[in-house]
Amino acid sequence: MELLRKWLGHPEDIYNLLRFKMGGYRAVMPRIDPVSGTGYGDDGARRGGGDALRCLRRSGGARCPGGAGVLPRHAVCIFYLVLRALDTIEDDMTISLDVKVPMLHEFHSYLYEPEWKYTESKERDRQVLEDFPTISMEFRNLSKVYQDVISDICHKMGVGMAEFLEKKVDSQHEWDKYCHYVAGLVGIGLSRLFSASELEDPIVGQDTELANSMGLFLQKTNIIRDYLEDQQEGREFWPREVWSRYAKKLSDLAKPENIDMAVQCLNELITNALHHVPDVLTYLSRLKNQSVFNFCAIPQVMAIATLAACYNNKQVFRGVVKIRKGQAVTLMMDATNIQAVKAIMYQYVEEIYQKIPSTDPSSNKTQQVITSIRAMSLPGGPMASRHHYSPIYLSCAMLLAALSWQYLSTIYKATEEYVQAGEN
Repeated sequence: MELLRKWLGHPEDIYNLLRFKMGGYRAVMPRIDPVSGTGYGDDGARRGGGDALRCLRRSGGARCPGGAGVLPRHAVCIFYLVLRALDTIEDDMTISLDVKVPMLHEFHSYLYEPEWKYTESKERDRQVLEDFPTISMEFRNLSKVYQDVISDICHKMGVGMAEFLEKKVDSQHEWDKYCHYVAGLVGIGLSRLFSASELEDPIVGQDTELANSMGLFLQKTNIIRDYLEDQQEGREFWPREVWSRYAKKLSDLAKPENIDMAVQCLNELITNALHHVPDVLTYLSRLKNQSVFNFCAIPQVMAIATLAACYNNKQVFRGVVKIRKGQAVTLMMDATNIQAVKAIMYQYVEEIYQKIPSTDPSSNKTQQVITSIRAMSLPGGPMASRHHYSPIYLSCAMLLAALSWQYLSTIYKATEEYVQAGEN
């Protein structure tokens, strides 16, 4: 019944879940075989490496070309798998530093070594390392322009990962630097692939500052949301420069007696992340290809919705804060053009604005950054596109919820595989 109450409160979720399940996802989620369903690159693609590798073997490079008007999907697939393999080495705590550091520094060179593989990893996605010859062979079959992008990004990311192996994130500058290595470089690499494929203008790949902001916005959102999970697994990514003003140890923020200070710290970090939104809107406004636009826009609107859910929310320190699956699907169905994305951004920063506590230390800064986002999001009255559901649709949706909630629960679970990547 909890699910029924949730949907009755948001009837548009039901309509979009049905529309999405009945084929709507094909219009908004580009099929980037064999990467489809494994992620949008918000953190360098953190899951699904084995599935993507199996699909790569089945498809083969010759049978999944980009083609006119679609993403360079095989190049994106190889890019994903290479970074997944690199990330698996970084995550594997069983590899000693004297072995791991040289591996991270030299990993890009392994792309040109047909026999190189690593069989001693204990990580979940170790298959991408064990079967790396398959990945490197497909990499070498790519055109040189794609090879150069992937190898360069892999090299820079490996060096950055090695730098932060024994170093905690202290200053806000280092926070930006860490996020650049693990996510900003992904945005830069993808942008260069989009331009190399000639689907987008050269400026998209050349403007590394905007591409970097795309990655930083997503990575900071993940780090903010995942505070408790990271604490439980012994990881710390919140910058000391910020949290040390609110607690002696980062873990202290999870203590009930510190909840007020914890929320103030949370709000300051969310305000920091919001500063990337103007760059995100500028980047998206340059995109011309529909598949590229959807691929880039969907994770960004998921991120702003997640930040709105986390802002001033004590639950971040008690459990998991996630947007509703129906909400995620609604965002995916709507975020298909720049005016719609601006409307979505406007909606969620307004939601944050309404929750700003007058006593919050960051309140003035939060108001200022929201004002700048408003200025970019207001032209042309796009807000109507966010509320286009007719009374008939809403009434039918509510009736469906009341009469068929068990059936809709099945749809909810089936849809989860499609929205998991966008949400994470």
